[in-house]
Amino acid sequence: MNQTRTFLLFALFAVSYLLFMAWQKDNAPSPAAAVTEAVSAINDQPEAIIPTSVPPQPSGPGGLGQAVTAMHSGKTLTVSTDTLRLVIDTRGGSIVRSELLHYPKVPRTKKMPHPGPIRLLDSSRAHYFVAQSGLISAHNPAPDHRALFHADKTSYTLSPGKSVLTVNLDWASPSGIRVVKSYVLHRGSYVVQVKQHIDNGTTQAWNGNAYQQLQRVMPPVQQESNFLVRMSNPSHYSFFGAAWYSPQQKFKKLAFDKFNEEPLQTSTSGGWVAMIQHYFVGAWIPASGQRDTFSTAVVTAGGQPRYIIRSVGQQISLAPGQQGESSARLFLGPKLPDVLGATAPGLELTINYGMLKLVAVPLHWILARLDKFTSNWGVSIILLVLLINLVTHKLSKAQYLSTAKMRKLKPRMDALKERYGDDKQKIHKATMELYKKEKVNPLAGCLPMLITFPIFWGLYFVLRDSVELRQAPFFGWIHDLSAA
Repeated sequence: MNQTRTFLLFALFAVSYLLFMAWQKDNAPSPAAAVTEAVSAINDQPEAIIPTSVPPQPSGPGGLGQAVTAMHSGKTLTVSTDTLRLVIDTRGGSIVRSELLHYPKVPRTKKMPHPGPIRLLDSSRAHYFVAQSGLISAHNPAPDHRALFHADKTSYTLSPGKSVLTVNLDWASPSGIRVVKSYVLHRGSYVVQVKQHIDNGTTQAWNGNAYQQLQRVMPPVQQESNFLVRMSNPSHYSFFGAAWYSPQQKFKKLAFDKFNEEPLQTSTSGGWVAMIQHYFVGAWIPASGQRDTFSTAVVTAGGQPRYIIRSVGQQISLAPGQQGESSARLFLGPKLPDVLGATAPGLELTINYGMLKLVAVPLHWILARLDKFTSNWGVSIILLVLLINLVTHKLSKAQYLSTAKMRKLKPRMDALKERYGDDKQKIHKATMELYKKEKVNPLAGCLPMLITFPIFWGLYFVLRDSVELRQAPFFGWIHDLSAA
């Protein structure tokens, strides 16, 4: 009976929390409309979001004035490794599609043994999400994310036995500025290193800034068939939006509907900017040791708001004939704690464990170690729950014993209420004397629950946000542990 009451209490807490989250989402303010165009006339183009810390380029040879007149897409290049398949547009050298080859978009079945991989970056209108980079200069030619680059091939594949794949895109101005944008990918990695090599072949000094930005629309709202399916969908409660990290401010998030109300504008040395969603994340990681400016913006394209988070690097100054280079890394992959932590400081914080991170992180670590032993996440979860119950056995035992004593005293407590009637002071005094005489602590049944409840609530967050459970089979008819 006591176990049933405890279970019902846990269930009540869980259902209350889920109902509250659903109410919040249903009653949240709708996304704000697009903001007023930024600093210059070129920002009338949604693809022309130039960081406000740098003045707009004048029109002229190599300048932004020319870029605005030719905004059609360039050629597309396909770049494939063992983990990623990218599509790069030579217009700006932007990554307009990324496919995670180890993560099918739907579970494998007999009818569909080879479903296509999930897309993180996508240039389609409904799911628009692209990674852009470029150079900007107030007075010199510079290729931003609208400039037209040239590539030698349209397809690049990591060869067997090779560990590194490099893709080079070229851009040159009539005045003699040459830029080579290089994409470097490694076997088994979700990180793309983006280098911009600048060769000042003019007779004048060149000054400019490198920048990187992520631009996306709000994901379409999934229409679940019924209330129960909706309530059991883990992605329904996951955070979608922008995030950034700096050593000073640590990890911060910004929901899409807060972009206009709480715009980001901060300068930091170290850190990253990202767009995060359930299970996956895209993040620009500037080179360490330089000072960058992080900011956000909202623009409109075809009546649809697009949300941007960007990083602008410190100024690059090149004398005539001098060469320079900027570098940044782009992470496009799953939210695996070990992988994220090894990629950049604080990137593992994109896994949404909420306030129970101190509990959830070690639980996930234990769960991952159990999986190495069992090779089955479902079995690992069962073993972890048994382990938690073993560790908290004494607390649970104390709770049960206290509850049993209180139940034994209930007839005597009822008798005290009948004896003293409505005199609450006498009832309280007599009850305390009864507790003291029988050596019963009424709080002993609650305190163990206050300790064990955060552990199981932290486990709930682990199971909700662990990408390892996505499409992970168990036994029998259970083919996806992340599904309802």
